[in-house]
Amino acid sequence: MPEQIKIKIIDSHHHLWDLSKFEYPWMPAEEGILRRNYLPSDLEPYILDIGVGGTIVVQADQTIGESEFLLLTASQTSWIYGVVAWVDVRDHNVGNTLDKLSATGPLVGIRHQVEDEVDDDWLIRVETLEGLKEVAKRGLVFDVLVKPRQLKHIKVLSEAVSDLRMVIDHMAKPAIAEGILQPWSEDIATAASFENVYCKVSGLVTEADHTGWSTKDLRPFVNHARDVFGIDRLMWGSDWPVCLLAATYKGVFDAAVNSIGYMDLADRQRFFEGTAKEAYSLDKVC
Repeated sequence: MPEQIKIKIIDSHHHLWDLSKFEYPWMPAEEGILRRNYLPSDLEPYILDIGVGGTIVVQADQTIGESEFLLLTASQTSWIYGVVAWVDVRDHNVGNTLDKLSATGPLVGIRHQVEDEVDDDWLIRVETLEGLKEVAKRGLVFDVLVKPRQLKHIKVLSEAVSDLRMVIDHMAKPAIAEGILQPWSEDIATAASFENVYCKVSGLVTEADHTGWSTKDLRPFVNHARDVFGIDRLMWGSDWPVCLLAATYKGVFDAAVNSIGYMDLADRQRFFEGTAKEAYSLDKVC
């Protein structure tokens, strides 16, 4: 008999934050569902509910202080497998900073909130590329947080730093609420043509109509991502607690299952566990 495949679900993308420590300037100033603390004890009941075995926590504030906070928190939380932190990749001392952070906790990747940069070419500036070479040199992932208009730069980046593993967050935030596939569909297909590029099926419910979305709104976008990346380079992420603007934690999980199409057991293992393990080199911790 063939060996039974056991799936240990990995949530490849969630956040934690503490408003008493950091400012999170992107966050709405008014009181609301986001402007409150979210710590491991708040997430744990939800991951247990759907059988998540481990997670990747991702930066939400562009400060070294938050990076250190997340790494310390991960070191104290058995189910946080890795941290995607922030560093100033354009700083000429970025290599030293990466080494110091790696000594602090389970650093697996770096992210910069490129989507908010006024300069749409930020990702391909010389200083950025030089810093990302230091990220690649250490075997770390670069999480790519971009909007569709910036997707075109993945080709340039992949050619300039060919040994850099990249993970596109939130499928580059396509216009789901408007149902507009182009030019996102063409540009993400170009990005997917590079084998060092992975993609997260995450953050989609908040790109849809927050109060009126359904799986059918997500399906054309998710199906296209599956067509161009294949199941082997897709991974699931909740984007909790940002997802709470439009869905529950379980609701986001169910939306991914129901929008991606048929998966056999091997596909499910890859999508919910294997891709994240490979991209973030998690074999030593899970």
